[in-house]
Amino acid sequence: MEYISPEGLRLDGRRPKELRQLSCQFGVLAKADGSATFEMGNTKVLAAVFGPREVEQRSKAQHGRAIVQCEYAMAAFSTGERRKRGKTDRRSTELSTIIRNCLEQTILLELMPSSQIDVYVQVLQADGGTRCACINAAMLAIAEAGIPVRDLMAACAAGYLDSTSILDMNYMEDSGGGPDVAVAIHPNLSTTVLLQMDNKIAIDVFEGVYGLAEQGCKAVAQYMRRELLAHVQRLAVMRGPTRL
Repeated sequence: MEYISPEGLRLDGRRPKELRQLSCQFGVLAKADGSATFEMGNTKVLAAVFGPREVEQRSKAQHGRAIVQCEYAMAAFSTGERRKRGKTDRRSTELSTIIRNCLEQTILLELMPSSQIDVYVQVLQADGGTRCACINAAMLAIAEAGIPVRDLMAACAAGYLDSTSILDMNYMEDSGGGPDVAVAIHPNLSTTVLLQMDNKIAIDVFEGVYGLAEQGCKAVAQYMRRELLAHVQRLAVMRGPTRL
């Protein structure tokens, strides 16, 4: 299959270095302390945050910091195959760990000792890039909950097909068998939070793919920051002027 046309267009009409359309929504679950949906193209993820609150199992409590618990799930209707996924399958466990590790590097846990933050992430529709979309949705839900963080975290992936580095692959491209590099960063701190590769890749190719993924992260971060600011401004208008 040809993934890049002679005109330089991908299967969905995008250029190699072009992101899919981004979309997000805040406060989608009334009973959660923070919740958000995040969409990258046809991939849609829901995240909900509860806490910080008292640790349910005292044996897990850490006096100097909060603990983060994360549960990832994929809705049975999220793919065209309509496959049922259990909560304890290997991929779910792996992604739960990845999301938790990213959040632990982002949240100022030391400000909330002996407390617990529960994060639930569910893929509602999958079309490639679910790992990065989950991280972004979780970040927005954490921000909506008002939990203090070191920096806004953003994630994006890039791959390599038809001798070309391509940004933010969809499912068809992701199934092409080429290498896939997922990256999450703190853009203001210039730190890498996640770097994960699914296939072997030559070092010279890796540098280009990683650089493209990092550019994608920065673009996603700009979008997320803009939407968060707009959300806060809407809340301020709804609450009205503050009386002294």
